[in-house]
Amino acid sequence: MGLFGSKAKDLEVEPVETEREEQLDEIPSLPSPLTSTVIATGITVSGTLEGEGVIQVEGTVKGEISLKGALIVTPTGVVKGPVTADVIQVGGCIEGDCVARDHMCLEKSGSLEGDVTTISLVVQDGGRLNGRSNMVKEVSEKAEKAARGSKKDDLKFGRNYQAEEEAAAG
Repeated sequence: MGLFGSKAKDLEVEPVETEREEQLDEIPSLPSPLTSTVIATGITVSGTLEGEGVIQVEGTVKGEISLKGALIVTPTGVVKGPVTADVIQVGGCIEGDCVARDHMCLEKSGSLEGDVTTISLVVQDGGRLNGRSNMVKEVSEKAEKAARGSKKDDLKFGRNYQAEEEAAAG
């Protein structure tokens, strides 16, 4: 007998088919994360930092930084040493020369005591640059390889240079 004095009904229970396997196939794979390092406020790192990825400096770095990637110096960050990276963003302080292979941005809260070499430089209103800036042209890989591959014998100038026409005639 069922509840409240009625007869229990025979119910047929059908299994519920889940589309879980199909749903798992539809989930896109996540992109591989960029390698990044944060040097937190209150931390001091001394030495050379080299590698690929992104370094965000909120504390202090005393030494050279050489990156294939980006360096972000937050308003609390201090870097004392030369810096080389693809992209450099300065909101804090850098004391040393900087080479940005692609772009450098000196934010309104940022200061740089040193020389800058880059293709593109942005100094926001209030940013302080105490040094020289050297703006270079973007060099394509093909032109760079050709410049490295030239041989000393292929150069045609100097006291003994003769134009090809003169050499053939004489």
